[in-house]
Amino acid sequence: MTTIESAPAARVAEIDGVPMSGLLAVAEQPRAVVVALHGGATDSAYFDCPGHPELSLLRTGPARGFTVLALDRPGYGASRPHVDEFTRPERRVDAALAAIDAHLDSLDLGAGIFLWGHSLGCELTMRLAVEPRERWRRAARRDRGLLGIALAGTGREHHADACGILGTEAQYADPKGVYGLIWAHPEIYPPELVGGAPIASRTPSYEATVTASWPHTEFPQLAARVEVPVHFTAAEHERVWRGDPEALDDIAAIFTAAPRVELHTQPDAGHNLALGYAAASYHATVLSFVQECIDNRSADRISDTTK
Repeated sequence: MTTIESAPAARVAEIDGVPMSGLLAVAEQPRAVVVALHGGATDSAYFDCPGHPELSLLRTGPARGFTVLALDRPGYGASRPHVDEFTRPERRVDAALAAIDAHLDSLDLGAGIFLWGHSLGCELTMRLAVEPRERWRRAARRDRGLLGIALAGTGREHHADACGILGTEAQYADPKGVYGLIWAHPEIYPPELVGGAPIASRTPSYEATVTASWPHTEFPQLAARVEVPVHFTAAEHERVWRGDPEALDDIAAIFTAAPRVELHTQPDAGHNLALGYAAASYHATVLSFVQECIDNRSADRISDTTK
C-alpha cells in the first residue's frame, strides 16, 4: 500500500491541443478514485499541503486505499495560456471530463470515481456531477457512473463578516478584506502557509462571473439536478460563507434529487480546510463517506440481483 510519504506525480495530458495538468497519486488495488478540484487563486498543490505530508489528501488518500487525481481546473496550471478558451461552462466541463479520462487511462478505478470540490472548484464539481450518466459510465468504466460528490468552502449566503468585502461583476473585491476572511484564525494553519504564497496561482477572469452568480443562481439550479450522494463540509471558522445550522439545512434542502446529503462541521478549521492542522481529520471524514458510497452501491447491486 502507498505510504503517506509517497510523492504524487505531476501529469500533463493534451486535450484538443490544450495541455491539462494535475497531480496523481495511485493506490495499489484502489477502492475508488477521488478527483479533487481546487478553489480559486491556487492549483492542484492545494491538495498536497506543502511541507506537511500528513495533511496532504494526495498522500493520505492512497494510504487509505484511494487513488487521488488533483486536477488543475481549466485556466490553471498548464492550461493557463489557453484561459480565454474556457469562458463557457460547457467548454470547461468537456475539457475536465476529457482530462480525467486521459489521466486515469489504463488505471484500476476500483468502484468508480468520486468528485471532491473546494470553494470555486465546487462550481466545476457540480457541473460535472449533473452530466448524463452515460458520460460518467464511460469515464468511470462502471455501469452506474459517479459514486458521489463532496463540497466545502461554498454556500448559499455570505457570512456577515464578508458584507462589503467580496466583489461583484461591477466592483472588485477588497484584497485586504478577502485575505482576512480566508485566513481568519491564522493559528489553525502552519505559519508558512498563511496567505497561501506556496500554492498561489493567477485567477482566470471568467471566475468573476462565476463568483457573482453562484450562490443565488447556479448553485441552487445545479443542486436540484444532482442525483448522487452529497457530503457538505462547513469549517468552524469559515468567514466567507454562512455555516450555521440554519444555513446548512437550507443547503441540504436544495439537493432535492440526491439520495443522501450529509452535513458536517469541521472543528478547528477555516476556509482552506486542506491546509490547516485539521486537514487530516477533514480528509478522513470525507474518505469515510466515499467508502460508505461504495458500500451502499454494492448493497444496492446485491439487492437488485436478488429481486
